[in-house]
Amino acid sequence: MRILALDVGECRVGVAVSDPTQTVARSLVVLERTDDAEVLQTVASLVQEHGVQCVVVGYPVSLTGDVGPQAVRVGRFARAVAQVVDVPVELWDESYSTADAEMILRERRISGPQRRQRIDAVAAAVILQDYLDAQAHNRERERQEP
Repeated sequence: MRILALDVGECRVGVAVSDPTQTVARSLVVLERTDDAEVLQTVASLVQEHGVQCVVVGYPVSLTGDVGPQAVRVGRFARAVAQVVDVPVELWDESYSTADAEMILRERRISGPQRRQRIDAVAAAVILQDYLDAQAHNRERERQEP
């Protein structure tokens, strides 16, 4: 089963998906937020199409742990996603995901309009990879406990 991740912004939603073993994340698509109802339906379709068992939504908390206006908006969007999918929806700290995505695209020598078109999906992949790595670490720790 796969996991889907969303990087929710004011204008766009980046989407990433894991491989079936939940080891590797890859960017999938960027959805324009002109109509949230349409975006939510597309997310629901992607969940069905890819056999997703969980949706992870990047949650922008501040470095001090405070919840600002953008985090409130993302939380509201995550609750709307939960209304249209039949799988759990989890919030996941997205600290530095856009900066990491910028670095990845710079290393791949992708710039200008192509970078702007792909940055949100790459940020979603960064969020998802962080989530997958944390889940793998937790499973490994549980195996080692007596």
